[in-house]
Amino acid sequence: MAETIKIMPCLDMKEGRVVKGIHFVDLKDAGDPVENAEFYQKEGADELAMLDIAATLENRKTRLEWVKSVSSVIDIPLTMGGGIGSLEDIELVLEAGASKISMNSAAVRKPDLIREAAQEFGTKRITVAVDARRNKEMPSGFELVVSGGTKPVKKDAIEWAKKCQELGAGVILPTSMDGDGTQAGYDLEFTKAISDAVELPVVASGGAGNLEHFYEGVVKGGARILLAASVFHYRTLSIREIKEYLRDKGLKVEL
Repeated sequence: MAETIKIMPCLDMKEGRVVKGIHFVDLKDAGDPVENAEFYQKEGADELAMLDIAATLENRKTRLEWVKSVSSVIDIPLTMGGGIGSLEDIELVLEAGASKISMNSAAVRKPDLIREAAQEFGTKRITVAVDARRNKEMPSGFELVVSGGTKPVKKDAIEWAKKCQELGAGVILPTSMDGDGTQAGYDLEFTKAISDAVELPVVASGGAGNLEHFYEGVVKGGARILLAASVFHYRTLSIREIKEYLRDKGLKVEL
């Protein structure tokens, strides 16, 4: 049975607004999170991601009021990431209305947190974001980066994804620093390396700019969930348009 492919718009949040940049910098305003969330659900989004992009850099917790306001207007699953560093943080975010959490820097710092979180809240609720950039010195060619893409950590990103699966992660969300916000297409080499290395659902993220990119994310990248931001925020493509395109190409989607 073919897997149903899911479309997941992403709200990158800063100072209460949705923002979007290129390579994680040069941020521009992209609207109100609640309005965007409602719009994407009506358009047919299967899931929604929300990322407090400055939480780790500003050394603070996730803004729970953002989770509450967005989750109150949607019924689809919401994955919240950014500034989540403990079991207590996870509990608060889930209580505020998120269906799943995504962690990155904290998991790298303390891998046991993945295992503890999976035991406490269930594997399906734990997504680990794996941000990487190309580095020929790494066995796979991809080096793990943390703190919103600002700090390389001299770890192989593919080995880390395997470790996350062992520890109990339910979803892996790889983002290539080289592709983020460029709309030049997902980093298929990186996405495929991750999807080949793990048996978990993999989210293609960073760089989708046209219909073909979404298709390639599945057939060349091995992703089951397709995340995008710029094309949705700037209304370049609609979710329905993408789903119809994927369906016409023979992929299974829910219209």
